[in-house]
Amino acid sequence: MIQPVILSGGSGTRLWPLSREQMPKQFLRLTSSQSLLQQTLSRLTGLSSAAPMLMGHHSHRFLMAEQLREMNQTATLVLEPEGRNTAPAIACAALLASQGGEDPLLLVLPADHVIGDVGAFQHSVSLAEPLAEAGYLVTFGVVPTQPETGYGYIACGAPLQGGHHLTAFIEKPDAKRAAELVESGDFLWNSGMFLLRASSYLEQLQRLQPAMLAACEEAVSSAHRDLDFLRLGEEAFSRCPADSIDYAVMEHCEHAAVVPLAAQWSDIGSFDALWATLETDAAGNGTKGDTWLTDTQDSLVIAEHRLVATLGVKDMIVVETSDSVLVAHRDQAQQVKQLVAALTIAERSEPRSAPLMHRPWGSFQAMDHGERYQVKHITVKPGGRLSLQRHHHRAEHWIVVSGTAQVTVGERSFLVSENQSTYIPIGVLHRLENSGKIPLELIEVQSGSYLGEDDIERLDDVYARHSSE
Repeated sequence: MIQPVILSGGSGTRLWPLSREQMPKQFLRLTSSQSLLQQTLSRLTGLSSAAPMLMGHHSHRFLMAEQLREMNQTATLVLEPEGRNTAPAIACAALLASQGGEDPLLLVLPADHVIGDVGAFQHSVSLAEPLAEAGYLVTFGVVPTQPETGYGYIACGAPLQGGHHLTAFIEKPDAKRAAELVESGDFLWNSGMFLLRASSYLEQLQRLQPAMLAACEEAVSSAHRDLDFLRLGEEAFSRCPADSIDYAVMEHCEHAAVVPLAAQWSDIGSFDALWATLETDAAGNGTKGDTWLTDTQDSLVIAEHRLVATLGVKDMIVVETSDSVLVAHRDQAQQVKQLVAALTIAERSEPRSAPLMHRPWGSFQAMDHGERYQVKHITVKPGGRLSLQRHHHRAEHWIVVSGTAQVTVGERSFLVSENQSTYIPIGVLHRLENSGKIPLELIEVQSGSYLGEDDIERLDDVYARHSSE
């Protein structure tokens, strides 16, 4: 039996402003009606595998749970208190998968990849199984379709049944070196996907990274349940060295193997990679949303909230969201990460906060704001229940657009129907819930001296959140 391990801790900064810290790319519907995470889960169908294990940051736990719910999919949700890269995440997954005395093959998959040919992907997994059973740590190397400077490369050594010995990892090369690697025929793109026996990986980690393994063992032994989630021990995990499986283990392991993968793969690591997955028009343009292109060539244009028109441009990236617009030349696609870092240093909120903020009870989106007011569109899903809370610096008006709200204000509890409203004074305990069967939609108008999300004092919360969440 294969144990899928889905790594859902990426940030996707090169896809800003679509991808944000609070809504990273694995949760976005970039190439289909499913998110990248949901596509990753879907391609497991047909494999002889156990229920997947999702490894993700604790701040994304409700996003993971909601996307599983949409698919009617069950999984073990393991929460990392902070990102420590792939080697510790896989170590914790291996330890958890071995707790019942079993020693499964771990199929490690990043949550943010696109694979066009699922059959070819599953065929490569079947080729890797005998190697993993024999104790090899197997990675999947994508057969290059062109020289690519955005990917690392894997050097293929002597043949093995179904693959090759892995002899070296090559960092992202420049254009000249990338052309040489592809021309040689001996190098594959590094996909970041693995098949390995749990005990084999832990043995190599003990040999190569004993401090990392010890911290992971302590983090797993001190893990605790939180509703439907398993939280790794925070103190132990924070002491764990941060490193990728490539650097920590694979580069130093004699029993490392690579199996070729030709499955229309992309890690959607940049806007150029996203452009390559889209159907393009006769002029080579890829578009999403309400766009109008005139005399435009080989460009990516994405509109989320309004018309975006281009005129007389070539090789451009234009991405519009409700709070930010990115305009860049396509040859700068890999540098978006540096732009986001600069915005973060400047303490801009846009790299972190998404326009549409998801919560376990539903979502909200800012519509307008000024010096002492803010307007939001709030959606509460059926059965959703906000915390019993109060604000010390703002009052709120709620206007119900559709559905029926169950409202608590102080000692009173009452219903507010469509086209009705209610008022929440500063400092008064209140709660909003949707006990109906259709989504509750309302407009919230906040007014006061401070309108930040951290002005929440929670007294009771069915989702066990802290005040800052």
